Amino acid sequence: MTLEWAVDALNSLDEGQLREALQKCSGSLAWCEQMTRQRPFSDAEDLKEKSDRAWERLSEEDWLDAFRSHPKIGDVESLRRKFASTAAWASAEQASVYGASEETLKSLTESNARYEQRFGHIFIVFAPGKTADEMLSILNRRLSNSRDVEFSICSAEHKKITLFRIEKLHP
Repeated sequence: MTLEWAVDALNSLDEGQLREALQKCSGSLAWCEQMTRQRPFSDAEDLKEKSDRAWERLSEEDWLDAFRSHPKIGDVESLRRKFASTAAWASAEQASVYGASEETLKSLTESNARYEQRFGHIFIVFAPGKTADEMLSILNRRLSNSRDVEFSICSAEHKKITLFRIEKLHP
């Protein structure tokens, strides 16, 4: 599936369906509302540009809403309970975690807790193609970032995840 195909699918939805589809891709209700108002999308580039404009208008709280829409890396129970509507996507995005060693999973849990305490939100990383050990390494490296740098990185990672999920939408 491509982003171009997703443009046609998004344009064909009524307003309520569009909001619901976009909320599966990003937990920021403000971003979803802005995207709904900016439709129709002429092509993939237009969709990306309008998405970027919508992201630029978000408050910090809107971003935190978006971050809260993700399960913690390696938290399988959270995937099952809290994120049932996007569990299949998140599960596939974090597929390497399921084969991780107990030691890696324990380290992910501990590092996630340190990260959340330090930054006030969960660790966000574009996970597809990364092993659990790679994500753990990235998480531990990013613990030394300033809050502003880390917030910026998380925002960029969330944007990638959102576009990746938009490509998966079905009409």
